[in-house]
Amino acid sequence: MAVIKKKERLSDSVWRFRLSAPRIAKKRVAGQFVILRPTENSERIPLTIADANAEGEWIEIIFQVVGKTTMVLAAMNEGDSILDLAGPLGKPTHIEKFGKCVCIGGGVGVAPLYPIISALHAAENDVTSILGARNKDLIILQNEVEKVSDKTLIATDDGSAGKKGFVSDLFNELVDSGEKFDTAFVIGPVFMMKATAALTAAAGIKTYASLNPIMIDGTGMCGGCRVTVGSETKFACVDGPEFDASLIDWDEMINRLGSYRSFEDLAKKEHNCRLEGAK
Repeated sequence: MAVIKKKERLSDSVWRFRLSAPRIAKKRVAGQFVILRPTENSERIPLTIADANAEGEWIEIIFQVVGKTTMVLAAMNEGDSILDLAGPLGKPTHIEKFGKCVCIGGGVGVAPLYPIISALHAAENDVTSILGARNKDLIILQNEVEKVSDKTLIATDDGSAGKKGFVSDLFNELVDSGEKFDTAFVIGPVFMMKATAALTAAAGIKTYASLNPIMIDGTGMCGGCRVTVGSETKFACVDGPEFDASLIDWDEMINRLGSYRSFEDLAKKEHNCRLEGAK
């Protein structure tokens, strides 16, 4: 079990939890994740380790409430215990002194991007971070990202913060102004990653994307998180979650992400009905 040491609301639907997890905190590095099960009747879900402190024996997770399991998780409070917590899982992000890096995050994708930005900064890279969301209230971790970035740019769909438009618009402006980058990291909604990675690849930038396919056991046994990278089948839980963005079969991944949507919607509806009946 992992005790919730701190609970913080980052936006209407996004939460940050600090969990007691001494062994995971000691071993975790940028790019890795955990799989947790809030209660006995919950599903297992993967969440990136957004931050960690070995001395404090804690890790932080950030999640958006989108389905039944995240609804259950968001209803838990400080002092409550999460039943199962497994990790750290996945391959760590390869970090070196690349030179100039651009890190592009959309929505809650900024959560897994932040530890990568921190690690790149610690390796003495020049880091430009581009964060995007639908509106200013959905921009998360801006202050944290600014502290470990040489430049931070913001884009919102409605123009309520930063530039009105998309993260891809800001990237195009940088390239048009003569900026050159050695490496890019892109994390966010799958359509955003597909579109943005196409632009970075066209600019000749080696680009990595962190994928969030359907995942169950996190050990490569179930095959639920399989993705096609180049001509090979990979498992995001053990081969990733980061891959060369230019080799990912984005359309296949998009189709697979929708495979269980009707079941997810039904589970969420039934959960809401039980909550209403309990009132």
